[in-house]
Amino acid sequence: MKLIVLTAMALAAPAMLLAQTAPAKATPKAAPSASTQPVQASKRAPIKRSAAKVVEEMTPIDDDPNVTLTPEDIELAKRVHVGTIPCELGASVTVTPSTKRPGFFMVQTKATKFYMHPVGSRTGAIRLEDGRAGAMWLQLGNKSMLMSQKLGQRLADECMSPLQATFADEMKKNPPVSILDPLPAAKPVPALAGTGSAQPAQAPAKAE
Repeated sequence: MKLIVLTAMALAAPAMLLAQTAPAKATPKAAPSASTQPVQASKRAPIKRSAAKVVEEMTPIDDDPNVTLTPEDIELAKRVHVGTIPCELGASVTVTPSTKRPGFFMVQTKATKFYMHPVGSRTGAIRLEDGRAGAMWLQLGNKSMLMSQKLGQRLADECMSPLQATFADEMKKNPPVSILDPLPAAKPVPALAGTGSAQPAQAPAKAE
């Protein structure tokens, strides 16, 4: 009997050993949960600069609440020349009043647009500025110019509206006197009759 039991145990030992050394079946991976999807989305590549520029250009700034005009600014805006103004070298600048905000102007040259508003000037010139773009439209009596303070250059120069062209012609005919020019010499005033500078004749002395 003992021999039968020992024989059975000897035959079962290899089977038990194989069962213990057999590799465990790979458990299937769990699908990513919905909570991990936002984390993966946040790791996407950032928007390219060119795409960000398009978004910035398409964003309207007509309702920018950061600029508030004073009554003096509104009065100054009434003196701004509007329309398409020819400039030198065949260029032109178009100044269009805003239909939404009085005192604001759209100033455009070629494909570049600026949204400007009046700014006080010490010289008395009319000055429009776009603080965001760093651009300025300077209107003098005889000409106007568009400057980019950010680029440090003039985008358009010698721009003249009809009124400025007329004023420029008058300046050529009657040039203003410069404060650096010497004043004309004063002409001597002729003496009137009987008012000469000669000393009056003395009365003869009385005889003693």
